[in-house]
Amino acid sequence: METGDRPDCGVCAAVDVHYLRTGGAWAAAVLAADAAFAHVLAERITAVPWVAPYRPGEFYLRELPPLRSVLEDLSGLGLLVVDGYADLDPDGRPGLGARAHAEFGIPVIGVAKSRFRTAIHAVPVVRGSSARPLFVTSAGMPADDAADLVRRMAGRHRLPDALRRADTFARTGPPIATMIQRQPRLTRTDTRNAADE
Repeated sequence: METGDRPDCGVCAAVDVHYLRTGGAWAAAVLAADAAFAHVLAERITAVPWVAPYRPGEFYLRELPPLRSVLEDLSGLGLLVVDGYADLDPDGRPGLGARAHAEFGIPVIGVAKSRFRTAIHAVPVVRGSSARPLFVTSAGMPADDAADLVRRMAGRHRLPDALRRADTFARTGPPIATMIQRQPRLTRTDTRNAADE
């Protein structure tokens, strides 16, 4: 994979999931033609009516089903960027990114906003005017290459724009007119309530 503005990795996706009090989740993806996310192709969001409850050490069981849903039917996916860790320690204990790498068979970059005590191998990346680093890990590509990509991702803030946008979509839900068709039917009230979660 090239690490320039337009790598030959296919479609790149930055994803995030927001859990609702109702037991479901919104999953969002920002899709780009380049690993810097300077050329956004589309944004997708999907509702998942039920997700597994949180269990320490098994976060991926909760997060992967919404990610599967929002990435379903996507062809040419070549890189995935997740909000979190790819692996949780230098010995390779799998985190969400490693599980996603195994699931989708593509390189995954984990971008975490806070330090995880055992992830001493994570590469700190400072972006924008923030003095606080992001912590970058990867599965399916070298961590230093992943950190370089995160440094160059579009946006002037600490968190790359694509991840910020995916986070916003996952938290607020879409306007009804932009929902992809495989979504459960929601009424205007349901969408408004989901946005308040």
